[in-house]
Amino acid sequence: MSVVKINAITVPKDKQERFEERFKGRAGAVESTPGFEWFELLRPLEGTDQYLVYTRWESEEAYRAWESGQDFARAHEGGGSDLAPAASDSSHLWSYEVIESAAPDRP
Repeated sequence: MSVVKINAITVPKDKQERFEERFKGRAGAVESTPGFEWFELLRPLEGTDQYLVYTRWESEEAYRAWESGQDFARAHEGGGSDLAPAASDSSHLWSYEVIESAAPDRP
């Protein structure tokens, strides 16, 4: 069963553009990580200042291997002074097991 990790990150309105810039410049190494299935950065439209970082993994073990590796550290080091942090210190990591999913039927 796949697992999903959702990082809910509070980003003040005046720093959202900077936050998105930082993601555009992310290391990108997750795409070649064994067990990685999907990544999405979700921008809030209304009612919240929380961005959601959605990743899907083939197993909890695959996620843990990524989390403890050098690529994870590089992806989260923040870009130094050129890319000053945009998010607040408020972040929550949620974990879910995928028990059902669907995709469009396409011939």
